[in-house]
Amino acid sequence: MSDHVYKVVEIVGSSKVSSDEAIRTAITVSSKTIRHISWYEVVSTTGHVVDGQVAHFQVKLKIGFRIED
Repeated sequence: MSDHVYKVVEIVGSSKVSSDEAIRTAITVSSKTIRHISWYEVVSTTGHVVDGQVAHFQVKLKIGFRIED
């Protein structure tokens, strides 16, 4: 196994449906411009409320990706 170097960034995904979908959306969209994503960590979960109802689920993630040689 060779050694690797990783970078970690924070992103926020949102969804009208669920926190799971917010995570999946954040990873899917990020993977279009960030290569070699290896892992994620949920940092916090928040939401947006409109007229007493949950309007959006928001999830802050740390994502780790391998730096290319």
